[in-house]
Amino acid sequence: MRLTIEHHTEYRYDQPVDYALQRLRLWPRNWPCQSVAAWEIELTGGLREARFVDGFGNETWLVSARGGMDHLGITARGVVDTADTNGISGPASGFAPLWLYQQETTLTQPGEAIRALAQEVGGSSVDHLHGLMALVGERVAYEIGATHPATGAEESLSGGSGVCQDHAHVFCAVARLLGLPARYVSGYLFIPDTVDQAASHAWAEAHIEGLGWVGFDCSNGICPDELYVRIAVGRDYADAAPISGIRFGPSQETLAVRLNVSQ
Repeated sequence: MRLTIEHHTEYRYDQPVDYALQRLRLWPRNWPCQSVAAWEIELTGGLREARFVDGFGNETWLVSARGGMDHLGITARGVVDTADTNGISGPASGFAPLWLYQQETTLTQPGEAIRALAQEVGGSSVDHLHGLMALVGERVAYEIGATHPATGAEESLSGGSGVCQDHAHVFCAVARLLGLPARYVSGYLFIPDTVDQAASHAWAEAHIEGLGWVGFDCSNGICPDELYVRIAVGRDYADAAPISGIRFGPSQETLAVRLNVSQ
């Protein structure tokens, strides 16, 4: 499937900003499940300071706003050809060793609820992971606004609601307790009959011997197929967020996001 994507993010400041620095993970790479036909990032009100591949293999830009700028616009757009590989994105590769994806993080640190769910799943086979995917979707109802980017897996599972980010964190936390490397994936999802979307998407992957990385989207109860485009990976949201950054000075910002995914 050929998907066309345009993802626009606009920061507006109520007074000229002293300095702001944003880290962009908005450039997809080629995987067995996707091939990037064309891609670009356009900036308004900002400067590209650096471009590099991070330790997780993500194409990363550092972009600054300085010198009295009152806005920063970031538009990522392009065309990606996707394929259904039954959720398999390929063997482990890159700089990050598999053991790194077995470590707890602040957002995936297990508590009583996570440990109880791991005991309920009871194993680490593909069938067990499909069961885990279903359980996470059942136990954490999809509710926009119920959580925020700093909400951890234990809190969202105990609270019983969250969004795709929380689903991915819970899945990763449980999979790691089961002895599997697990990682967070950020990207886009084509929703038929829905061109304009409010936000990008996220799901989880577990590394399974003999298969490699296999994706599980707890929010939709499926393994990613040709409707999905991968952008970045990491141990959790903090490692793979499409945009993250810092701001200095007294100015306050407002954020507007426009996302269009079409076939």
